[in-house]
Amino acid sequence: MNALWVIVSASFVLLLSVASIPLLNNNGNYLTYLLNWRSSSFLSEVADLLVTNGTIYTSDEALPFADSMAIRNGRILQVGNYSSIKELARTWTKELNLDGKIVVPGFIDSHVHFIPGGLEMARVELRGVNTKDLFVDKIRKAVANVKQGSWLLGGGWNNDIWGGDLPMASWIDSITPHNPVWLTRMDGHMGLANTLALTLAGISRNNENPNGGAIVRNNDGEPTGLLIDSAMKLVLPHVPEASVDERREALLRASSHALKRGVTTVVDFGRYFPGASTEYSWEDFSDVYKWADLSGNMMTRVCLFFPMETWSRLVDLMSKSGRVLSQWIYLGGVKAFADGSLGSNSALFHEPYADDPNNYGLQVVDLDGLYNMTLSSDKFGLQVSIHAIGDRTNDLILDMYASLPSEKQIRDRRYRIEHAQHLAPGTVARFGEQSVIASVQPDHLLDDADSATKKLGSERAERGSYLFKSLLTNNAQLAFGSDWPVADINPLKSIRTSMKRIPPRWEKAWIPSECLCLEDALKAYTISAAHACFLDKYVGSLSPGKYADFVVLSTNSWEDFATEVNVDVEATYVGGSKAYSIKPEDKNE
Repeated sequence: MNALWVIVSASFVLLLSVASIPLLNNNGNYLTYLLNWRSSSFLSEVADLLVTNGTIYTSDEALPFADSMAIRNGRILQVGNYSSIKELARTWTKELNLDGKIVVPGFIDSHVHFIPGGLEMARVELRGVNTKDLFVDKIRKAVANVKQGSWLLGGGWNNDIWGGDLPMASWIDSITPHNPVWLTRMDGHMGLANTLALTLAGISRNNENPNGGAIVRNNDGEPTGLLIDSAMKLVLPHVPEASVDERREALLRASSHALKRGVTTVVDFGRYFPGASTEYSWEDFSDVYKWADLSGNMMTRVCLFFPMETWSRLVDLMSKSGRVLSQWIYLGGVKAFADGSLGSNSALFHEPYADDPNNYGLQVVDLDGLYNMTLSSDKFGLQVSIHAIGDRTNDLILDMYASLPSEKQIRDRRYRIEHAQHLAPGTVARFGEQSVIASVQPDHLLDDADSATKKLGSERAERGSYLFKSLLTNNAQLAFGSDWPVADINPLKSIRTSMKRIPPRWEKAWIPSECLCLEDALKAYTISAAHACFLDKYVGSLSPGKYADFVVLSTNSWEDFATEVNVDVEATYVGGSKAYSIKPEDKNE
């Protein structure tokens, strides 16, 4: 076939040369133009890489499955069957034989705190600690490696898995007399300071609770060391900031971790937590992301969201640079917090907590101020995303979105609600009716199933928690993510969670009517996730023209994948190049 093509091409060039002889006297550049055009057209239809002999799930409804695809210059040239794809190969084209393995689009994690996650990987890891003694022992061992006077930082603890008792400074004061300590809860909405850290921050029984936060106290009114939501800002200014080099290393660490899990794009909400400085996200953009892009150190694509309080700065940046800074960095929009978390008893509900009858949760933002910032952000074309966990908060945010002035010509806004964990009766339908994206994190339900039952009561928890199937049935769009480092980046685990919904130590599914099928879960991690951040022109499906970001899985059985999801990531490709392989010798291919 190649030989025939060469003969035909040569004949064409010869005929073109003869026919163009009269033109050479008048315009010698004409023939050169035609030959260059033919050469360019020829090269544009030639693949650098063929991916063959597999089951390729594309997330593209036009062609959901294929067995081969062609890639050129990091983008997908064609997807289909091998007999058509092989026509795009030349002698220099490489071929990746999948040996029947399944390929899916690169996963998009719709909600991470990327640099904080990378930083936490190098700090005291308290995730999974299930007893008080183990908690204390972890701190004892860690402080032995820290010089006196230095802060000991860490996080990831979850009191629910050791019985519910909240940690106190008194647990660790005797082993940390010379080191201030700050340990964040897994959800980022509560932190534990030891007494030395409280003293450095000037926190005593005389402090009042700040708006949108709480200082937890004992029966005598003394602070226990726990600070909730905006109260964390009393300590955070005293915690040494991570250096530029530490944050750059954190990005590289986070990127490698994400690629290992098949994640090729993340939506990064940065170091923006209740009580944290709004400058952190901007510092990371300038010091870390721009550095990584210019120095060739970007490994995953990122869509960046910034604190809503800084919306005007983002408008200025977009007006100068546009939304797409490079193939790696995209400017997303702005984010705000409206309540806290279930685990910290600070998510805002219509009814009080069953285990705390006088507490409805915390509204951590002034609604009038939030409305005005949202109105301004939307007016200048920024995508708006708001954190809402409790059912009352979700209703308040949906009400606010609905109240924003509409334009004569409807604009594609794609408003987001981050988490949408607990919804009141009737709220589910509003997501679809208002075209509001539900950005949800399946693995949170593994941690929340027991605590939701305790904090909300069984009937109330099962009526309104993690309603993935109901949201889809009511025409809402789901975007899946992890909220890393709150939960680990692990799309395959999250997909399994959304399909099975079986928490640890449970034998049956929690709210089985809300289980998803594999295809719905995959879409929520691919094309729907891309749509949710306006990146669906570039990523999210294996479609011609999009970046060739894809994941090779460890199974060749779609049936097994669809029923058990017991698979691993064997390799991750970004822009057609191998970025991760389970086989070390293959990493540089």
